[in-house]
Parts: sequence; C-alpha cells; structure tokens
Amino acid sequence: MSKSSVALSNLRAFAIVMVVAFHAFIAYLGSQPAAQLPFDIPPYAWRANPIVDSARWFGFDLFCALQYVYLMQLLFFLSGLFVWPSLSRKGSGRFLYDRFVRLGIPFVVGLYLLMPVAFYPVYRAGAVDPSWSAFWSHWIALPFWPSGPMWFLWVLLLFNIAAAALFWLAPRAGESLGRLAAKAGEHPGRAFIAFVAVSALAYLPLSAVFAPWEWVQFGPFAVVPSFAPQYLIYFFAGLGVGAFGLDRGLLAEDGMLVQRCWHWLAGAGAAFLLWIVPTALMVNGTTLPGLQLAADLGFVLCGASACFALLGIFLRLTRRHRPMIDSLSDHAYGIYFVHYVFVIWLQYLLLGAPLFAIAKGAIVFVGSLALSWATTAAVCRIPIGARVMGGKRRELVRAP
Repeated sequence: MSKSSVALSNLRAFAIVMVVAFHAFIAYLGSQPAAQLPFDIPPYAWRANPIVDSARWFGFDLFCALQYVYLMQLLFFLSGLFVWPSLSRKGSGRFLYDRFVRLGIPFVVGLYLLMPVAFYPVYRAGAVDPSWSAFWSHWIALPFWPSGPMWFLWVLLLFNIAAAALFWLAPRAGESLGRLAAKAGEHPGRAFIAFVAVSALAYLPLSAVFAPWEWVQFGPFAVVPSFAPQYLIYFFAGLGVGAFGLDRGLLAEDGMLVQRCWHWLAGAGAAFLLWIVPTALMVNGTTLPGLQLAADLGFVLCGASACFALLGIFLRLTRRHRPMIDSLSDHAYGIYFVHYVFVIWLQYLLLGAPLFAIAKGAIVFVGSLALSWATTAAVCRIPIGARVMGGKRRELVRAP
C-alpha cells in the first residue's frame, strides 16, 4: 500500500469524524432559533435544526460554518478517486450493480427505517401526544419524506451513474481527465485558479436564486440546489485525479501541493473570513452593495483552498498506518450511515441536563461516534453487512 493511499485513507477518517461533529454541535449553536421548531408547520425548518437546546456556545457556530463550506465537497472528491479504476476493472455493468448494492439499498433502508427513528425525538420535543402512533400520523402527513444525511447517497449514486455513462460512451475520457490531473500536479497554483473559476461560474448564478442553507426536496430526494454543481465538480475532479494515479500528479507525496500545504491552509482561513463576515452582515439585515458577491467568492475560494490544504497536510504528515485510524476509515461509511440516529437521540436526552453547551456537545459527539463505530463493526461481522458497509477495504478511500 502506497504512502499516498494511507494518507488519503486517514483523510477519509478525518472527514467522517467532522461529519459527526458537525451534526453533534448543531443543537448548541448561538444562532439556533429561540425555541423548538414546530414539526408539521411549513417551512419545516427542523430539518436543518432538529433539536434546539437552550445551552449555546458561539464557538460551535464558527466550527459548523467552516465545515459547511468545504466538508461535503471534500467527501465528493474522495468518493470520486477510485471510480475510474473501478470502471476500468469491472466495466459499466458490474460497476453499476456494485454501486446500487452499496448506495441504493442503504439509501432505501436508511430513508424508510432509520430516518423515522432518528426524527422521532424531534417530534417528541414539542408534541402534546408524544406516542409513536401520534408521531407516525404526523410523519406520513408531511408533504415529503425527510431524508436527513441519506441525501448524500442518492446524489453520489447519480454521479456514479453519470461516470459509468461517460465510461461507456467515451472509454478514453479518463485519460483526458488524467492528463489534466498531471498538469495540476506540476502547477497546483494554476490548477487552483482554474478550479475556482469553474466553481464560481457554476455557483454564482445559483446563489443569486437560492440561499446556501436552502433545501429543495422532491419526495425523498433532497439537495441544496446552489451546492449541487459544486458536488459534481469535486466528484469529477476526484475521478480525474484517481484516473491518473494516487502516487502521481496532484497527490504525489513530494509534490508542490504537499510542499505548500501551509500556504493553502492560510488561504483557507482568509477565504473563510471573506465568506463569513459578509454572510453574517446579510443575515443581520445589512444591504451594502457587493456583500453577496464577496460572500459567494469567499465560499468558492474557501472550499477549494481547504480541500487543497487538507490533501497536502495529510499527504505530508499522515503517511503511516495507525490501527485506530485504520479501523475508523474501514468503518467510515457505516458510521456516516447510522450516526444521525445516535446524534439526535443524545441531543434530545440531554435537553434538560444542567450542563454547559461545550459539555453537551462533547457528550453527543463522543457518544455518537463511539456508538456508530461499534454498531458498524457489529454489522460488518455479518456477511451481507460487510458487503454493503465495507468492513474491510478492498479499495482505499472507496466511494461510500
């Protein structure tokens, strides 16, 4: 196993931990609504703020805002890395069959089994009749089926179908994307500029119509419309890098991306400020000219520079196996799949606890991560569970 592959596996583990932390801390944001949001009254804002706790800490707002800007883009990039080698080895038919098993079946199971269990405490927090039967009548009366984190699975499956279609129609497209990845490795600064330009062209028009926290849902299929093109761009960027090879180009362990990783990190910090300051002003009612454009550019710059920085840092510093991190990466998909149930139930159980927000957030985060990890490890002891959840990797950093 190459050092670059180990570093990317470690980065995957880090990304999943950040996902759990993001959801664990949402209940304690200083910007949370004043009280629990009504369950069956539009616009159903509890989908973004499931549990509202009176304990608040502004530090969680900054942490979650940063994750919101780059984290899902990073996950889509990592998900694309092994797509083209897998297509080349299996062909489109076998590849799609495997992806439907690994993504389609969990999406259906998570949507119709896990999500009602996960959102039941959200209903109970403000219900007159907290019984399951009353909850179920309210649940099925909703004009949509809440999907929670399961949205990632159907979007990723859609992107994999698009990749398979590209492979079928143009089998050499991977070579072309690989050549672009090779040039990116030689000149990461130029690649960054080009990448940001493409991202901005895709994001700016949609951001004028949709807020970055606005969801669109059709039945069980939910997505943030202004972010969707970003996810596609990052997925195919990962596909191109993976087509060229994990030890070469942008991901070379001694390449320019690694050598200048701290510059990318500093740039990510500056871009985050460029995004969050005008965004906060607009949320508070300020209408100065240029604020929206500054926020949009900050979003695109921060997402790209944070991904470049994390790739470089992990390639530079985490190129050795660590048993605990290996296990976390092995079970990352399963942790993502089940963690939301534990997060919301722990937040609900702590509502009346006389604890500070930091303590509650830490309990929910550690408890959810540990319970999700243990649950996934147990499921992966069953053959079908290992087949779907991927307890042991045959491909590092493979798509969830």
